[in-house]
Amino acid sequence: MAVVRRNILRDAASRDLYVQGVRLLKAEFLGPTTADLGIGGQQQQVSTYDLFVAWHHIAMSTFTPPSQGDRNAAHRGPVFLPWHRFMLVLLELQLQRVLGNENFGLPYWDWSSDGDLPAAEQPDLPLWAGGALGGQGDPVATGPFAFDPSDPGSWRVLIDTDVQGRLRGTNRGLRRQFAANASNLPTNSDIDAALDLGAYDQSPWSTTSNGFRNRLEGWRPLNTAPGLHNRVHVWVGGDMLPSSSPNDPVFYLNHCNVDRIWASWQEIHPESPYVPTGTASTALTGHRIDDAMFSLLSAPATPRQMLDVSDIYKYDALFVTAEPAGVGSGGTGVVRMA
Repeated sequence: MAVVRRNILRDAASRDLYVQGVRLLKAEFLGPTTADLGIGGQQQQVSTYDLFVAWHHIAMSTFTPPSQGDRNAAHRGPVFLPWHRFMLVLLELQLQRVLGNENFGLPYWDWSSDGDLPAAEQPDLPLWAGGALGGQGDPVATGPFAFDPSDPGSWRVLIDTDVQGRLRGTNRGLRRQFAANASNLPTNSDIDAALDLGAYDQSPWSTTSNGFRNRLEGWRPLNTAPGLHNRVHVWVGGDMLPSSSPNDPVFYLNHCNVDRIWASWQEIHPESPYVPTGTASTALTGHRIDDAMFSLLSAPATPRQMLDVSDIYKYDALFVTAEPAGVGSGGTGVVRMA
C-alpha cells in the first residue's frame, strides 16, 4: 500500500520520525570508507546517510557523453525530476528500514507558503525552531542537527566539497546562512506560473530551455533566477549550496516539495509526455525516457519507471484537487490544497 507524504509543519509525527530516521542513518556505519569512494582529505568511515551525499555529488560530476555540456547526470536537463524522485524513494526505503516502520512517508516543506510571508520573517519561521529542524549558524547550534565538538553523537558533516568542487573527508558541524544569497523564498505565484506550462521540457534540454522542468529546477525566467528549487538551496545557504547539499536534512524536505509540484503538474497535464524519447540524440544519454539513470546505491531505474509511483507513495495534498478529499482525489484545476 502506498505511504502518505505529509506537510512537516502540519504533522508533528512525520517530523519527529524524519528527524529520528535521518539521525539513525547518520549513525549507521556498515563499512564503506572515504577511500572506498575515492574521496581525498581526512580518511574515515562514512555512514549510510553520507552515501547519499556522495551519490548526489558524483551524479553532479558525471557528464556522459562529454557532449552534455553543463547538463550532468542529475541536473540541468530533463532527468532532474525523475532522478531526484528515485533518490527520494531510496531514502524513504532506508528510513522505513531503520525506523522499523513500513508506513513512514517522507515529509515535505511547503516553502512557498513561507515565501508568501514578509522576507524579514522567513528566517524565524516554525521550521527553524529548536523543536523542528533548528536554525542557522556556522555551525548550526540549535535543534536536532546542532554540532557539539565534545559530543561524538552530534550531527557531523563527514564529507563535503572543497573550493575546487572535489569531494573530501572532513569532520565539522552543519552550516546554514539564511537569506545571504537570496532575499526570500519562492512564492505560490511562482509555483502557479510553473504549473501553467504545458510542455515538460524542450530543446536544447538545458538551463536555457523553456518548459516546466527548467522552470521548476529554477533556471528560468532569467530575470528572477534563481527560482523555485534553486532559490530554496540558495536561500538556506551554507551546506545547501555545493554539490554535497544532502548533508543538510532540509535538502530532502525541499526535494520532496519539488516532487509534489511535479506530481501536481502531472495531474494538470496528463496529456503532456516526458521528453526526450529514445529516438533523441545520443548526446542526451541518461536523460531519455528509457535510459538508465546514474545510480551509486542500487540498480538503476529509468525516467519511465518514475512517471507513475502511485503504488509507492502519495501526497496528503497537491496543488490540484477540486475538493479536500485527501490523498489521490483526482480532481482537476489549480485549487491550492497545501
